[in-house]
Amino acid sequence: MAGNGRGATCLIHPGIRFLATYFGHFSSSREHHPDIKPGIGNMSDFEDEREANIARNRALLAEFDVSLDVPKTVVKEKGKAKPVQPAKKRVKRDVKPVLPVRQSTRLRRTAPDPNETPEKKRKREQEEELLRQKLEQEKLELEEHARQAKKPRHESLEMYAHLEDQDAPEVMALTSTLQETIKTANPRRVGDMKSYLYDEERHTTAVDELKEKMRKLKIVSRAKVTRERVYSAAYHPEITKDLIFFGDKHGSLGIWDARAPKEEVDEDGNAAAQDDGEGGKSWRIQLHWPSTSRSSISSIKFDPTDAHSVYTSSYDGTIRHTSFVSAISQELYHDESALPTSLDLPPHGYEMWISDTNGGVTHLDLREDKSKARWYQLSEDKIGCVSINPVFPHLFLTASNSRMLRIWDARKLQSMPVKGSGPWEINADIIEEFGETKKGKCTLRGEWKHGKSATAGYWDPHGRRIVSTSYDDTIRIWDIKPEFMTKDAEFPTSRPAHQFHHNCQTGKWVTLLRAQWSPNIDAYPHFTIGNMDRSLDIRSWKGELIVKLMDKTKITAVQAVTCSHPSIVERAASGNASGRCVLWAPESDS
Repeated sequence: MAGNGRGATCLIHPGIRFLATYFGHFSSSREHHPDIKPGIGNMSDFEDEREANIARNRALLAEFDVSLDVPKTVVKEKGKAKPVQPAKKRVKRDVKPVLPVRQSTRLRRTAPDPNETPEKKRKREQEEELLRQKLEQEKLELEEHARQAKKPRHESLEMYAHLEDQDAPEVMALTSTLQETIKTANPRRVGDMKSYLYDEERHTTAVDELKEKMRKLKIVSRAKVTRERVYSAAYHPEITKDLIFFGDKHGSLGIWDARAPKEEVDEDGNAAAQDDGEGGKSWRIQLHWPSTSRSSISSIKFDPTDAHSVYTSSYDGTIRHTSFVSAISQELYHDESALPTSLDLPPHGYEMWISDTNGGVTHLDLREDKSKARWYQLSEDKIGCVSINPVFPHLFLTASNSRMLRIWDARKLQSMPVKGSGPWEINADIIEEFGETKKGKCTLRGEWKHGKSATAGYWDPHGRRIVSTSYDDTIRIWDIKPEFMTKDAEFPTSRPAHQFHHNCQTGKWVTLLRAQWSPNIDAYPHFTIGNMDRSLDIRSWKGELIVKLMDKTKITAVQAVTCSHPSIVERAASGNASGRCVLWAPESDS
């Protein structure tokens, strides 16, 4: 116990506190009653004894140095005011139809008039029955509307009717942009298998020249092209503009004219261009439905003959063809039992191969009805990627979760006998038995096993090299000689020509990394791939790092999806999980 004078903080025994309170109250009561005065005549012996006790207790309290004053209340200093936080942006969400609230007939029924006639009663009951039937019909219509909203759309769609912003200026701007792309055909160019077969000295020189060009790439434009995570991307071959298509997690196709001038209105009401690094013009079209993760656009390919239309595959089970000329999107194929993971077309453009999550690939001849489609089970696990050799279109490869990268001969598969009128499903046992026959020999031309799931594999534009990505954190590159392509024989078993370590552990919230060849046949063979350190890596076909594109001041997320221009070397684009996309190009280019 300590006391340092008046107002000091101290600990008081409960008994002493009680005495102090009691006697303090008694003494104060005497002060408020002037009729009671000290003296022998006015106090009894008991009162004298009590006064003596009070005096002793006061002396005892004084000995302990205890103050009866109430301590002052300590007022805490108020903290500093927090800075004003910016208001959170409200995201517009789709308003779901509100079903009518269920209500019993008894509550809806009006109180009957005790004096109503039988005719009025009959009329009232008829009105109540009509009201009940109307409410029930409205409920059924809303429930059916909700069910239909969750189903994929199979009808032909008018492209501009499903544009997110349907204002007249937006529609006109997109129409003008797409009309410019159909002025020239821009067919897919195919390289020569014997090109770029350099010795080591010429190879080093070519790589150095490529490095010199790629070092000039900077972020010249960026924008939030899609609402959700970017799943796929494709660079349009038009050379007069940088037009890039992105598919997102909720079935929306984002179209980004990355170098289009961004306009704003100045104080005088005139349009003035601004250049702040956030640029271009973008549009979003809801091609696949419903707008949920069940409609993710897994692959985007332009028509290889003229690039006047685009093909998209989606997890809603549909393959769509959207024409820039007619502005109509049509369904080409639909399969509810499997999710399409990728698609590819040969240079002639009249057939298509589609991989799916059931371990199969579907062959679709675009000149025939979709009922003629054939489904081949080529793996026990999901096939995440299919790629067609551009020089030898009968050879295509598949990369699957079974850890295998396999090359198939489409001519052999299509020669298999089938029964019925189609569509045909050919399971793995039938394919295996057919492969053991003389006619089916070499249906499987070659295979290579990876340490973990092979997430992707692609032929280069020269039809000679293959790059594969795997969850074992290794990028592998194969170089297959032309003489093995022409022979009707299996490819020799061999190790990859080149391989290197690359972190591919994307996890749940980042799109799988896929090494993508540059489709430019005039440039030394190279490919792009996203990096978990938030960079975009460009490497030669031998795996040498040409450049690591990154900017920590402008990029804070993994650039998982990448693509590059088919004709311009110094062009690359990337997208991340938030839907924000980046264009890499020399700052000097207009």
